[in-house]
Amino acid sequence: MKLNSRKKLIFSIIFSILIISIIIILGFSLGEDKLMTNSRKKSLSPNNEHIFGTDWLGRDMFTRTIKGLRFSMLVGFLGSLIGVVFAIVLGVVASTFGKKVDSIILWLIDMFIGMPHMIFMILISFAVGKGAKGVIFAVALTHWPTLARLVRNEVNNIKNLDYIKISENFGKSKMYIVRNHILPAIIPQIMVGFLLLFPHAILHEASMTFLGFGLSAQTPSIGVILSEAVKHISVGDWWLAVYPGLLLVILVKSFDNIGESLSTLLTPQTSHI
Repeated sequence: MKLNSRKKLIFSIIFSILIISIIIILGFSLGEDKLMTNSRKKSLSPNNEHIFGTDWLGRDMFTRTIKGLRFSMLVGFLGSLIGVVFAIVLGVVASTFGKKVDSIILWLIDMFIGMPHMIFMILISFAVGKGAKGVIFAVALTHWPTLARLVRNEVNNIKNLDYIKISENFGKSKMYIVRNHILPAIIPQIMVGFLLLFPHAILHEASMTFLGFGLSAQTPSIGVILSEAVKHISVGDWWLAVYPGLLLVILVKSFDNIGESLSTLLTPQTSHI
């Protein structure tokens, strides 16, 4: 029974990776010709030639959706990566440089967590200049606090272990201990934290763009596609929102599943299920 549960988790990770890989590969392999406007193919419902139908300009919705998801993943990846770097630096600094520094960083974490998330992201995006840069910085500056708190707690547990004390007794500096002992020990938590951060970043990018505060209309992102689709649902073009929205949910769920499954496999209390 234990072996079967573990196999199910591994299979679900492989399956999720396969879905993400297919979207990425299709995003690079699909040509740009189907994104050209074609007045003869405007607002076609799903058919054999256009499985997701076409939009009001005659563009193939399958190609638009896949390329939009690829771009949204890129924005989410960059935002999550910057956020993870913030979280690692602040989490490690908080737990290794004294109580005063720790209290200041904890205050920052609580302040960022307590702010209205979407409003704060919109303000950051405006301050940076909107567009892709604005969304990336908005995601990065609002998604680090929870992971930073986790890193801080993990480092607090690790720094009291015997091998850390021995290294301190040998006169090793704090930077040496962080670089050679602490960071390698928290890599699994960082990986899981990044994977769990990724779907939130993609959803928030889509939400900001849908509300009109994110990427410009010329940018091929899933948020732009859904924002434009709202204007045409009332005339019966349901496929403009249903299929892109469904693929977005599948993509986000795939990343979330990888993170949750890895967390279960890497956590000592649940790694032997």
